[in-house]
Amino acid sequence: MIQVTPHMRILLAAEPVDFRKGIDGLSGICRKVLQSDPFSGYLFVFINRRRTAIKILCYDSQGFWLCQKRLSKGRFNWWPKKGQSAGRFLETHELQMLLWNGDPFHTRAAPAWRRLSV
Repeated sequence: MIQVTPHMRILLAAEPVDFRKGIDGLSGICRKVLQSDPFSGYLFVFINRRRTAIKILCYDSQGFWLCQKRLSKGRFNWWPKKGQSAGRFLETHELQMLLWNGDPFHTRAAPAWRRLSV
C-alpha cells in the first residue's frame, strides 16, 4: 500500500503521456523527459491526452507501484500549461486536491513548517 506523507517528493509531468505505457515506459519518461531517477522514491504523476485519467509511478525500495485513477464522468480541470517546464513539484495536499479534480494552486493550507517562538 502507498501512503502519501508530507515529506514525500511529488513530481508532476506537464505533458500528457500515452497510457498504454506501463512501468517501464513511464520510467523512461522519468529519465528522459523529467530528468529524474525513477528509483528515487518520488511519486511521478502523469495524465493521459484526454485528461480523463491519472497514473502515479513510485518505487518503494522493493519494486514499483503503478496506480491509476480514471474519472467516471468529465475530465480533470487543472493541469500545467504546455511549454512551461517538463515537470512541476507538488506538495502532498496539492496532490490530494488534484486527485479530487480540484485546482491544487487555489487551495489554502497551513505551511509545512512553522518556527516556534520561545
